[in-house]
Amino acid sequence: MSRYYGGWAPYVSVAERRKKAEREMAKLRKKGHPISPVMISGRTIAATFWGKAWCKNLESYHDFENRIPRGRTYVRNGSVVDLQIASREVKAMVSGSSIYKVSITIETVSKKQWQSICGDCAGGIDSLVELLQGRFSKGVMERLCRQDTGLFPKPSEIAFDCSCADFASMCKHIAAALYGIGARLDEKPELLFRLRAVNENDLVANLDTGLSLSKQRPAAAKVLKEKDVAELFGLDMEGGEDLLEAGVGALAQPKRVAKSKSSGSVASKGRKLKKESAKEPPSRRRKMDQQGEWNKLRAGAAKRRP
Repeated sequence: MSRYYGGWAPYVSVAERRKKAEREMAKLRKKGHPISPVMISGRTIAATFWGKAWCKNLESYHDFENRIPRGRTYVRNGSVVDLQIASREVKAMVSGSSIYKVSITIETVSKKQWQSICGDCAGGIDSLVELLQGRFSKGVMERLCRQDTGLFPKPSEIAFDCSCADFASMCKHIAAALYGIGARLDEKPELLFRLRAVNENDLVANLDTGLSLSKQRPAAAKVLKEKDVAELFGLDMEGGEDLLEAGVGALAQPKRVAKSKSSGSVASKGRKLKKESAKEPPSRRRKMDQQGEWNKLRAGAAKRRP
């Protein structure tokens, strides 16, 4: 029981609280309000680096050491029936003798402080994935968790309010919501950066941008020139870029060749073309020979195509 202005609050069992909370949450769901309860299995409130660091940070300050433990039992028994984390604020509903609304405001990290954190952690974090998983060196860990100048807020940067009548500056409903934040960071560590209004990508800004290479033009040394293509296929490509483009276009869109009516007609047409080509000037015949070589190359490529 808690001491209120009017005396002691009436005792309500945990089972009764849960039933009442379920009814209230069902009503809110029907109204379209997103419900996100804090679910904890066993006695462990937080299991990952980010969740543990949040809870340890709160417990490390003398301002909270006599007040924050009051919320452990509440958060463990599922009394935080809704917790919403946004930029610089947390909204929660905690089940007690009634459903109480908790509001927590957290100041943003100053630009100078954030730049100092990013500078001190430069090169110590391999990727954004490892950052969110809490896999980095001890030095980076200590810098992020440093009291007063780290990523986690100090008491003077936290303001809170609860709709209950408890005259204590931090009631157990607020304490439960603060522990609930630590439990939520186990699931979504990126919410800490949103809460503190900073961009987690700044901590890995100096990493190579391998994913953006597809949007860049290839280096000039890696582009095959006309001469290189000719040497690669063993061709005399005197015709220049026009012949190359024509050949590539033909490979990309092969045309169907109409079947001849008889083998005799094909042979006669071949002899006729040969006679006509003999009459052509040397430069014209050379280009025709080049086209013939390209057609052979194209035919070979078509046969090898799966």
